[in-house]
Amino acid sequence: MEKIADIIESIANEKNLELESVKEKVILALVNTAKRIYGQEYDFFVDKKKLDLYQKILVVADDDERLKENKESFIALSKAKIEAPDVEIGDELTYECSLENLGRTAVNILHKELEYHIQKLLEQTIFEKYKNKVGKIVFGNVVRIDNDENTFIEIDELRAFLPRKNRIKGEKFKIGEVVKAVIRRVYTDKGIKMELSRTSPKFLECLLEAEVPEIKDGYVSIMGCARIPGERAKIILKSNGVNVDPVGATVGVKGVRINAVSKELHNENIDCIEFSNEPEILIARILAPAIVNSVKIEDKKAIVSLNSEQKSKAIGKSGINIRLASMLSGYDIELYELENGNANHSLSNEEALKNLQDLFKI
Repeated sequence: MEKIADIIESIANEKNLELESVKEKVILALVNTAKRIYGQEYDFFVDKKKLDLYQKILVVADDDERLKENKESFIALSKAKIEAPDVEIGDELTYECSLENLGRTAVNILHKELEYHIQKLLEQTIFEKYKNKVGKIVFGNVVRIDNDENTFIEIDELRAFLPRKNRIKGEKFKIGEVVKAVIRRVYTDKGIKMELSRTSPKFLECLLEAEVPEIKDGYVSIMGCARIPGERAKIILKSNGVNVDPVGATVGVKGVRINAVSKELHNENIDCIEFSNEPEILIARILAPAIVNSVKIEDKKAIVSLNSEQKSKAIGKSGINIRLASMLSGYDIELYELENGNANHSLSNEEALKNLQDLFKI
C-alpha cells in the first residue's frame, strides 16, 4: 500500500492530470474494490493521508432493529464496549482492512477499478478543456475523410470532425493537410465529440483577432459579424481609442491584413464597417457600396430611401448585400426608390432571400 502514493504521482504526471483528482479516483477504486471483495453492505473509507483502508461500523442500542437487517454495518453497544469501554450509541468503530492479503483476485479488481476511473477522469479533463474553448480557433492535420465528405482532424489528444455543412462551399481537403477551424460544440456520445466549423461568423472574428493586433489588444472591438460563407461577409468595428481608425487598422496597409483573412476563407469578400450608436447611420453604412438618401426606423423595420441607380448595389448579387445588412443590423430592411422626387416601393430583404437558395447548395 505504501507504493500507492508513488503510483498516484506517476499517473498524474504521465496523463497530465491534477494530483488531487487522481488521488480521489484511487480512493474511490480502493473503496469499490473492498466492497466487491467483502460485500456491498459494508461501509468503507480511506484515510486520505496514509491511504489506508478502513471499515466503518455504527454503534447502536442492543435492541435496534437494524442489527437484524445489517450486522456488517452496525454493532450492539454491549458488544462494542468490550472493544472500546468508552464508546456510546452513535459512535463509530473503525477496523483497518488489508487488500494485500486477499491475493491476485483483489489485485486484478483494483487494477480494473483504477483503469476505469482514471480513464473517466482523463476523459472529463479533456472534455472540460475543450468545452472552455468553444468559440476559439484550433488547427490540426486531416486524418480521414468519410463517404459523406465529413473531415476528421487530429487536434492534440482529440479527433475532431468538420461536417460538410460547416465547410465553405468549394473547399476540399486532403489527408495530411493542416486545417484551421473554430470549435462549434463539444459533447459526449460514446466518447468525446468535438464539432468544428469554418462557416460561422465566430471563425471570421477569430481570424481577424489573430491577424490584427489592435483587435487582440482591445484597441478595436468587433461589434457584429454576418457571413454568407465563401461569398461575402460584413463586420462592424468600433474604436476604443481616439487615435485608432478601426477600419484602417483591420484592413491594413494596402489591404494586407484583410486579404490574409479572406484567403483563409476561400477568397470571401469582407466589408469592414465603422460602428455608430445611431441605427439609421449604421444601416446606411452597412448597405454600402450603395449610397442611401435616408433611413427611417419603425419598430424592427428599417425603411431605406435611395435613388434607382443604387437599388442593385443595395440588393447585391442574388440579394447577398441586403440579406447581410438585415442579419447584421437585426432590422427587416425595405427599399424605396426615389424617382423624380417620389418614393416607390422596391424590394424588402424578405423578397431578396428567395434568390439566395443556390448559394447554400454544395
